[in-house]
Amino acid sequence: MIRVRFLDAAGDLAAQVEGKAGDGLLELGQAAGLPLEGTCEGQMACSTCHVIVAPEDFDRLPRASETEEDMLDLAFGATRTSRLSCQIVLTPELDGMTVSLPSEHRDMQGR
Repeated sequence: MIRVRFLDAAGDLAAQVEGKAGDGLLELGQAAGLPLEGTCEGQMACSTCHVIVAPEDFDRLPRASETEEDMLDLAFGATRTSRLSCQIVLTPELDGMTVSLPSEHRDMQGR
């Protein structure tokens, strides 16, 4: 199993989840009840699944595509280590990764 820690905007542990290789980070976060909207269902047409990857884990991820980087330009509170959780697929190399939820998020469903 591949472990991922989700921190809230204050840096406190929001959830610790386990998944298997091939699982999507967005779906794992949603299953844990975290506020990762994912309005576009992983089509990179929104930024509602924005997370901030811990700097020490960021380089373990594949490089973001140009389309993902364009969507991150629309995300509230984007940082150098921001990613769309819909584009992160778990691999054994990501075991122990920590991601933070941004302090604000874009709610495309108006909730």
